Amino acid sequence: MRQKIVAGNWKMNNDLWEGMKLASEVVNMAKDEVKGQVKLLLIPPFVSLKSVADLAKDSTNVFVGSQNCHEKENGAYTGEISAGMIKSVGAAYIVLGHSERRMYFNESDELLAAKTDAVLQQGLTPIFCCGEQLDIREAGTQVSHVTSQIEKSLFHLSAEDFKKVVIAYEPVWAIGTGRTASPEQAQEMHAAIRNHIASKYGNALAEEISLLYGGSCKPSNAQELFACKDVDGGLIGGASLNSRDFIDIAKSF
Repeated sequence: MRQKIVAGNWKMNNDLWEGMKLASEVVNMAKDEVKGQVKLLLIPPFVSLKSVADLAKDSTNVFVGSQNCHEKENGAYTGEISAGMIKSVGAAYIVLGHSERRMYFNESDELLAAKTDAVLQQGLTPIFCCGEQLDIREAGTQVSHVTSQIEKSLFHLSAEDFKKVVIAYEPVWAIGTGRTASPEQAQEMHAAIRNHIASKYGNALAEEISLLYGGSCKPSNAQELFACKDVDGGLIGGASLNSRDFIDIAKSF
């Protein structure tokens, strides 16, 4: 059975104290309200990683991830943070290739392949993001675009390493726009992703990979989205900044 995951990407929000308050609320609420088979991830800014990880360390269903990392293990890269540094503060996951990283920081498929290797070498779990802009969706080439991102950044991995990756599909046209992909659109893309993985690694492995939906998921639409056969959870943005909303999403399976 695939792991059900609800990951909260705080983006560049919450200072240290705000982050600790939010994390404490989520940890306490999750203990009482969220079923054991659902894994919650808190993904704060770097400044809060250790504090949030410390708050969650005794939790059985709340884990911590980073929003990014550098592809190198160490060196003269001022302002950057390596996967090993992230591991050292207690985080277990690292988001790679978020649409905002691709858009604003020009992250390429080749760079993300190197970052994926760096994360796996530290024994951490990459959450690999893929998705399409509105013009690609309107042109009808979204499936080939998204599967190409996965192929160029992940298909160099052995089957053993690929099994360790979580994939998050972001319909970029539905993020922060008030638009949401319909459950049918989400399922269509998730199924296409799983089928493409199967073409390389086989059906058995493809069925093990958790695929998250990352496009304006909120309490009002989470249940419908999570009911889709190939949607195994969500990469949550704005709604993850409110503990009640985040927990309600996690209770939507």
